[in-house]
Amino acid sequence: MSGVGSAKSANTARGEALLTIEGQTRLLRPSFDALVRAEEELGPLFALVERAGEGQLRLSELATLFWHCLDEPGKHSRAKVGAAVIEQGLAASAAPLRALLGEILRGRK
Repeated sequence: MSGVGSAKSANTARGEALLTIEGQTRLLRPSFDALVRAEEELGPLFALVERAGEGQLRLSELATLFWHCLDEPGKHSRAKVGAAVIEQGLAASAAPLRALLGEILRGRK
């Protein structure tokens, strides 16, 4: 996923992923702080991973996780992140979701 005029790249070894918002590529970084904020809102992350594995993850949960993991907090509203997910489709959104959930399960070595 590349955005217009963007040179961002994700460090997949760190569980990072890319999401295109309003034509620009944004980095999703599952830092400890970002995941704690997401967990405070969404509930336990392991339960989130289980729901995703069962195909029960809600669109709002997906957008919320992405929003909390944006490398530039506050630059985009949650509504814009949700709109980006809808615009690119759930199939395309599965790749960054897998990267973030994989990092949650695997952790850093």
